[in-house]
Amino acid sequence: MNAPTDISPQDGLALEAIMAFWADAGVETAYDDAPVDRLAVPVPPRPAPSRPTAPVALAKAGAADPAVAVAEARALAAACADLGALAAAIAIFDGCPLKGMGARQAVFSRGRPDAPLMIIGEGPGAEEDTLGQPFVGRSGRLLDRMLAAAGLADQVFISNTVFWRPPGNRTPGPDEQRVCAPFVERAFALVRPRAVLLLGAAAARSVLRVEEGVMKLRGHWHHWRPLESAIEAPVMTTLHPAFLLRQPQAKGAVWADLLEVAARLDAAP
Repeated sequence: MNAPTDISPQDGLALEAIMAFWADAGVETAYDDAPVDRLAVPVPPRPAPSRPTAPVALAKAGAADPAVAVAEARALAAACADLGALAAAIAIFDGCPLKGMGARQAVFSRGRPDAPLMIIGEGPGAEEDTLGQPFVGRSGRLLDRMLAAAGLADQVFISNTVFWRPPGNRTPGPDEQRVCAPFVERAFALVRPRAVLLLGAAAARSVLRVEEGVMKLRGHWHHWRPLESAIEAPVMTTLHPAFLLRQPQAKGAVWADLLEVAARLDAAP
């Protein structure tokens, strides 16, 4: 079958948006090397012989018990005097279930350790998982361009609510975010930003502990004072850059939010 040659510009943009969506979801190819009979009845695998269960450490137990994992994360985070120590503590932490779901490495942060603006996204994607830094894929490059245009490029510290890539780039779950929250809060305490920008609904719900959608939250200032913290900061929520790749018409709303953040930083003493 020959490909159609009369694709309109609108159809081309729609196709590009669809392809970007699947790329962000981790789809790398649209075909297999060999044909697959998807109507064949699968043969159930033979059960493997049972083996005695080895004892598990406290951190491993935390993966099944979020309360235990949260307590361990809080103890590890509290002992960190700087961001380097915090990154090392995150790397050895085994209490987040995502660590055992195929992630290559922990992805903690990039940017200035004394940044006036802390940016928190949802979780690492495929390129972040490979390179070990947050927001280095297509959505991260878009974020960098928008930050530069708003005069914020060298004023940010960027992290996520979870530090391991969720399978298939899905949204991290509340329990996964909860066990990572002590590390996020400790990063906030060490950076001491003058403002915080949250990217996407999952980040907003985790940090602000609210149930509203991102469209209701964005464009308004909130305040964040983490548990066991003596500092707080104003918080702005905006749309995630990955959403903008699929819906470019929403860039205007994010641009307005970034300008509001820049003005707030300029006005801060």
